Amino acid sequence: MVSVRYYVHDVDTAIAFYTEHLGFQVDMHPAPAFAMLSRGELRLLLNTPGGGGGAGQPMPDGRLPEPGGWNRIQLEVEDLESEVERLRGAGLRFRNEIVIGIGGNQILLDDPSGNPVELFQSTRE
Repeated sequence: MVSVRYYVHDVDTAIAFYTEHLGFQVDMHPAPAFAMLSRGELRLLLNTPGGGGGAGQPMPDGRLPEPGGWNRIQLEVEDLESEVERLRGAGLRFRNEIVIGIGGNQILLDDPSGNPVELFQSTRE
């Protein structure tokens, strides 16, 4: 199991996004500011900045963790074009169009807090 932590503006909105659109399941949601989701061997920890608990607390200089950035999780899909069409039909926002790469094709989907999720389809056999 690999764990990734994402900071989100609203945990309930993030739970709906990841479960309804990307096939995650809720493993734990003990507080409004935290949830643990999973998909296969990926555990996704969702926290709100400053929402209590250890991960959301301010740094010694006062900075709070925040959503967004460019680091991301990658989810493999079998048919990227169909996934993009389905997710666009649901009104979701992408950062770019499908990029054709050496080992596969990819696109960046933003979650409701602006965290990127890379959808990837391998072109290798």
